[in-house]
Amino acid sequence: MKKTLMGPTTLIYPMPTLLIGANVDDKPNVMAAAWGGIANDIPPMISVAIRHRRHTLKGIRQNMTFSVNVPSADLVAETDYCGVASGLKADKIKACQFEVFYGKLNNAPLIEQCPLNLECKVVHMLDLGTHTLVIGRIEETYISEDCLTGGKPDVDKIRPFAYTPTLTTQYRILGKAIGEAFRIGKTLEK
Repeated sequence: MKKTLMGPTTLIYPMPTLLIGANVDDKPNVMAAAWGGIANDIPPMISVAIRHRRHTLKGIRQNMTFSVNVPSADLVAETDYCGVASGLKADKIKACQFEVFYGKLNNAPLIEQCPLNLECKVVHMLDLGTHTLVIGRIEETYISEDCLTGGKPDVDKIRPFAYTPTLTTQYRILGKAIGEAFRIGKTLEK
């Protein structure tokens, strides 16, 4: 297969669409982010890359806590708005009609409408150039009861979506299952 050189880029698929919450000057704020993911198992940690100028980053620095909220496909317009509007100029919580709740950390705003919420305490912040990489220890996980099957999270009920930055910038919902993890690869064993 012939390859085309693209130069150093930030392409990796899928890019999860996340809503990052932080209190900024004691007021809840949220921003959309696509550069995030699980960073460690024990203790459970997550990473998210945030541009230095983002209002939400100010709140993360103030409190050393943040939330990672996984929106369902039903919240695509609200999520996009949280990526294009600045918390300096707009009350995104009000505009999106988000209901905010607080968990055991008491200062990381969580979004009730999102089916999955992670409450995090900052462990590391690393200046990488255009972005700060924030590593947070997941202190608690909240999931909407209607997104469980047999007591376990059901991705088909959560309905997360991804951001795709090339060709046309779009959000895409996850597709159909193509193989059972930790089993399909065993078909290659001799």
